[in-house]
Amino acid sequence: MLRYARYLVLVLIAVVLVILSLANRDAVTLTLLPLELGNLIGFNQSVNLPLFVVIFGGIVAGVLIGFVWEWLREHRHRADAARKGRELARLERELAAMQSAKIDPVNDVIALVDAPPRKAG
Repeated sequence: MLRYARYLVLVLIAVVLVILSLANRDAVTLTLLPLELGNLIGFNQSVNLPLFVVIFGGIVAGVLIGFVWEWLREHRHRADAARKGRELARLERELAAMQSAKIDPVNDVIALVDAPPRKAG
């Protein structure tokens, strides 16, 4: 049932986008630079596009910029999680090695005292 509701929402969004496109199909001129600045440097590009292309292009560009911004912002958290994952794997290997070592329960204290010191980190 939820799958059909999702399809219904997607169809409604598509219908709204088609109606918006049909209502805004007049051509608009996009200019790279303001007219005075373009005349000053002798370079000014412009293109005629339908208004709905400009609207949808702005939405797509905004979404892409937001995704890239968030990906860069969350890099620190991903790096920290990877570092903690490596540390967890190292500690699990160390625990497995300690559990597999056959230490006589009577001589636990002596085995700990006689063990060579481990380097931190």
